[in-house]
Amino acid sequence: MTTDTDILGEFALLDQLSTSVLLLDKKLHIVYANAAAEQLMSTSRQRTLGKRLIDIVAVSDELLQRLRDAIAHNQSFTDRQATLEPHGYDPVVVDCVITPHTTQNNQRGLLVEIDALDRSLRIAREEAMLSQQEHTRSLLRGLAHEIKNPLGGLRGAAQLLDKQLIEPELHEYTSIIMDEADRLRVLIDRMLGPVTRPQREAVNIHEALEHVRKILLVGAPSGVKIQFDYDVSIPEFTSDRDRLIQVILNIAGNAMNAVGDNGNILFKSRVISSFTIGAERHPLVASLEIQDDGPGVPADILDQIFYPMVSGTDNGTGLGLSIAQSITNQIGGLIECHSEPGNTVFTILIPLELT
Repeated sequence: MTTDTDILGEFALLDQLSTSVLLLDKKLHIVYANAAAEQLMSTSRQRTLGKRLIDIVAVSDELLQRLRDAIAHNQSFTDRQATLEPHGYDPVVVDCVITPHTTQNNQRGLLVEIDALDRSLRIAREEAMLSQQEHTRSLLRGLAHEIKNPLGGLRGAAQLLDKQLIEPELHEYTSIIMDEADRLRVLIDRMLGPVTRPQREAVNIHEALEHVRKILLVGAPSGVKIQFDYDVSIPEFTSDRDRLIQVILNIAGNAMNAVGDNGNILFKSRVISSFTIGAERHPLVASLEIQDDGPGVPADILDQIFYPMVSGTDNGTGLGLSIAQSITNQIGGLIECHSEPGNTVFTILIPLELT
């Protein structure tokens, strides 16, 4: 009889794939799941092994019958745009390739390859967003250069004029010119975000999250609850702590504004295995979620909220999320957003470069 150790050794390389791979026995019990499959099914390998497939994910009766037929008749098949629904989670649209498999002990089963279509779409969307972000930053750098030069000349001229003025009441006007020139320079610098290289150090992500959460608790109205749900298994990793805190603070501050005097904010952390950010796949990624039950991001600007000067509030500058995304990109990560009335989730994805 083939042992779990034999199976894990035989399929160890499959953990390096971004495609989900399951090995089922003849009774459709799961005897192997690679790292990508763990992520797809939103559960650990230890909790899936030995369980029936239908106990872990909901599948259609038609697909279930085709799996049984594949074992009975030793035939492969492909199922396009099938729907799998991990119990307790949203359904996922996938392409499945099913191949009969026989172990060394002549035990029959199925090798199931699953390609999540929404994952492919997400990767393509992220690559487009990262490209657009880089294009926007290049445009802003060029624009900043063109604005700062005449702005510096304008301020210098105002300083010279101020020294020549005799009547005291006229100094007020030159002061206004210099103050406004300084304000515009600060605004441009904020739009550009940090210009120095990230400072890499050992970071405890929960220490950073708790630091921000405590800042919010100090000023939170009595009707606002700020809770947490942390995966304490996340190890220390190498990143820029100060910039990471700034990103979390920007997003959490928006959540606080969204809920107003009454609402709920949740800080949540999880680990994702074999995850792709942009065009690069990482063995481990930290997923930091900041959830709120406010009114949500307006649907007409949801795809543009990370661009400069785009804001969902009347008094917003439209710079906070743009700066947060730029900083996160600098440390190799990405921010995603899902929003509907009563449930807005900003997810910060950071590669875990272990210390």
